Amino acid sequence: MDRRIFVSRTLAAGAMAAGLTATAQAESNESVRILGVACSPRKGMTTAQSIQTALEAAKTVSERIHVAFVDFGGLKFAGQSADGTFEKDDFSEVILPLLTDPVPAGLIIGSPVYFRNLSSLCMAFLERLGAVRSPRLLLAHTTVGVLSVGAYRNGGQELVIAQIQAAMLCHHAKIVGGQPAAFQGATLWNNWGDDISKDTFGLESARKLGARVAEEALESAKKAGNQ
Repeated sequence: MDRRIFVSRTLAAGAMAAGLTATAQAESNESVRILGVACSPRKGMTTAQSIQTALEAAKTVSERIHVAFVDFGGLKFAGQSADGTFEKDDFSEVILPLLTDPVPAGLIIGSPVYFRNLSSLCMAFLERLGAVRSPRLLLAHTTVGVLSVGAYRNGGQELVIAQIQAAMLCHHAKIVGGQPAAFQGATLWNNWGDDISKDTFGLESARKLGARVAEEALESAKKAGNQ
């Protein structure tokens, strides 16, 4: 082989390898965003605190994890309308941009338990997610974890979690629980006058949920980068 051809091919191969290495490095440094939503009318209270605990745990999984948080306390928005149209409200102005710009890699949804059911704010939120379902399933590759806060240890938390998970399956989202013993999601007990810090078992389930969402979101991002 002509030495000049050999050298040029070698340099080209080296440049290509360097380019692939740079691309891989860029992908490894790309942030993976997880959004936490607290679907309680009580701003900054136990549901919000539980979500923030899960997000803090998510951040410990990798430096690539970046978190965002929205507290529905004080926000005003309605559920699905009869004709599918809406006036501008806090969902379209505050919440929707967090779900679309960019689409989160992970989503942690939290609701208090009211009469063994989810909050009306949480139901309105789930109904309004139709905006990210059509014409394209924007949350199809989003990892979703759910937590719930009840007034009793067995106060309906799993029922609320199951309802939210069922709704998110309509988006083809990736539903995950936590590690043992938070198999279905995080279940917290508000038994100490709104001092959720005393529910050590519940907070540990929130941490396990946050970590699992982060791990699965990272894995999904890795697979997407290899396609």
